[in-house]
Amino acid sequence: MKTALITGASRGIGRACAIELSKEFDLIGICCKKNTDKLEETASSMRQNNCQVMTFTGDVSDYDFVSDMVSSIINKSGKIDTLINNVGIASIGLFTDVTPADWQKMLDTNLTSVYNTCHAVVPHMIHEKNGRIINVSSVWGLVGASCEVCYSATKGAINSFTKALAKELAPSNISVNAIAFGAVDTDMNIELTLEDKTALCEDIPYGRMATAKEAGLFISRLLEMPSYFTGEVVKFDGGWI
Repeated sequence: MKTALITGASRGIGRACAIELSKEFDLIGICCKKNTDKLEETASSMRQNNCQVMTFTGDVSDYDFVSDMVSSIINKSGKIDTLINNVGIASIGLFTDVTPADWQKMLDTNLTSVYNTCHAVVPHMIHEKNGRIINVSSVWGLVGASCEVCYSATKGAINSFTKALAKELAPSNISVNAIAFGAVDTDMNIELTLEDKTALCEDIPYGRMATAKEAGLFISRLLEMPSYFTGEVVKFDGGWI
């Protein structure tokens, strides 16, 4: 039984990834923080592909929630083959306007969540001597972005986390990679005006943002790589950076 856990699956890249993987996986656990209705819509689409779906609503920066979620999936399926750490938030604004609370929320949501899920899932993967972990990152984690200092910092940390964990888990036949996405047309960019989006697309050699479906498809294709492919941060940005 092929089993996966995907965080942040109520919309955007997570939703598209979940629907794509449901074509190949037998059981997938998906979660969101509060958009339960949208999560159930994702689950309904996944079930049309004859995939069993377990849904969870809670905060992945809460270690106890993550631990219980992982235990529930493993109790039902016996294992988790694949972990997709997709959940994340972004914020645009001057660094001097970022409050300590803003900073902590960004750290908890984007980075602590990755620690929590990996810490809960990895022991089971080591026991099985098999596993795939993909962390959703950003090109800003590679080069940084003005007015997105905190977001860039968390994504840069995810990239380093990915490379280090890949080295540690390679002897157990577990691959760990990250995808540095560029501009993807999801709700994360909802604050951008039409003028902003037009200017952004003019900077991208491909001339447009990626779709969530394209992002989900890329994640599924990366999972098809030999397990020897590990410790990489792969860009998917239309030639932007």
